[in-house]
Amino acid sequence: MAAFGSETPALYSDRLSARPGERVALHASAPRGPCGIEVARVGADREVVLTLEGVHVGDHSTPADADRNGCGWPEAAAFEVGADWRSGYYDVVLTDAEGRIGRHMLCVKPVKPTARIALVLTTNTLHAYNYWGGASAYCDVDALMTGRASLAEAMAGAIGVLSAERPFPPLLLAPPEGMPRLVNLSPRGFGQRPWAGADTAWSKAHRQTPYDGSAGFLRKWEQAFVRWAEGEGIGLDYLTDYDLETEPGALDGYPCVALVGHSEYWSAGQRDTLERFVDNGGGLAILSGNTAFWKVRWEAEGRRLICRKWKGMEDEPEGPDATHLWSHPVFARPEAQITGLSFLYGGYHRLGLCVARGAGGYTVYRSDHWALEDCDLYYGDVIGGEVPLVGYENDGCLFDFGDDGLPRAVPRLGVPEGLEIIAVTPAAFAEAPSPYRPLIPPEQLPVVAKIAHGSASEAAQARMLRGHAVMASFRRGKGEVFNTGTTEWAHALAAGDPFVTRITRNVLKRFGGL
Repeated sequence: MAAFGSETPALYSDRLSARPGERVALHASAPRGPCGIEVARVGADREVVLTLEGVHVGDHSTPADADRNGCGWPEAAAFEVGADWRSGYYDVVLTDAEGRIGRHMLCVKPVKPTARIALVLTTNTLHAYNYWGGASAYCDVDALMTGRASLAEAMAGAIGVLSAERPFPPLLLAPPEGMPRLVNLSPRGFGQRPWAGADTAWSKAHRQTPYDGSAGFLRKWEQAFVRWAEGEGIGLDYLTDYDLETEPGALDGYPCVALVGHSEYWSAGQRDTLERFVDNGGGLAILSGNTAFWKVRWEAEGRRLICRKWKGMEDEPEGPDATHLWSHPVFARPEAQITGLSFLYGGYHRLGLCVARGAGGYTVYRSDHWALEDCDLYYGDVIGGEVPLVGYENDGCLFDFGDDGLPRAVPRLGVPEGLEIIAVTPAAFAEAPSPYRPLIPPEQLPVVAKIAHGSASEAAQARMLRGHAVMASFRRGKGEVFNTGTTEWAHALAAGDPFVTRITRNVLKRFGGL
């Protein structure tokens, strides 16, 4: 946003991931120097690995087109990743002479595999939500928050070319303690006005935008998973989405890959790498919702992300390099071919009027599935309602019921015939018409209804409001995929839910991660 960079220090780097021995350059602006820089690995604990003092940083303006073309700030400092820096998420903190701070991130990759699980940080999603300089792939956030545009007008100001040469907004990258989850913790009461988010007072006090909770590591899904894994003694190596794009062999040597939280944006190269991994015998643990929904493209050696979303077939030539929904027929490659599920058949739960009185948990159907071994779960049991386990964004599939009373996946839009549905709960792609002010804008219902149900009719659009979150697994090639179908899985791990904990360990064990 326009105010960022004028009163507080800010920084970005020439890369989001590096291996020991590689150089990382920092580009920064600070109105009051000199500055200090601290680099710390963040997992269950925070471990400082580097401090720099007396760094001279100029006071640079944020160009009007920084969201599209970058800030163009000069290099302020650089460092080499230490040989003893463990693979992980690193917090890069710039502090000015008056104690104000700006933050950035770095993923340290291993020189070679040191763990059995590769955690792929969802940095494409972070870039898509980045609104530094004004706009993101979703919205002209500066216009929205300053009141210069309504939500509809601001959403029309979304941009499809996103620069990686700019900072990330503070609440997106590193919110303070207490940031509310993107789920209503309690069901809507009788006659109660719908709401979105767990703590509206916190949101107002910190001037939170509608997009700050949807991406980032710190105090969100990925850190919750890392804290749990480290507490369980489970080793992790870290990579970013972009590493899978540029290093086709990045997953060689790992039996298991984990995606956590909100892995929404995939490039073609990233998807190629993951599909090859599974086909060759790997286990893909998708502890995420809204997974692989949007197709994106990297340009300029990782300095520019193309993410035109709904305008993808209008603003650039239609073809395999275009950006739009992965499930768009022009690509002939729906995301469910690798994920098993799709957000088009799932949707929101416990957010606004979308299943506002939902259970917040999964109803178990296939209790004899391998993922539920020793879970003390039986047909009809509901798990995770107190967390809630199901909320925000969720993936699903069409299904019917067999003579055995169990749901059977309908193999449409890439959903594999052999998909085993374990548990289900209702979800909705958008809010139904009501007397209340809409909180979840119904985005392009004719487009998604045509893709998901073969028709843009009013009946097909209404059908989009009746989806399901689905927990499922399937075999592909020599490998296997397990999909939780919900963004909130890591929060259930953080809450110590015994069922979710046991299921997660069963999955990681089966996939060779333990």
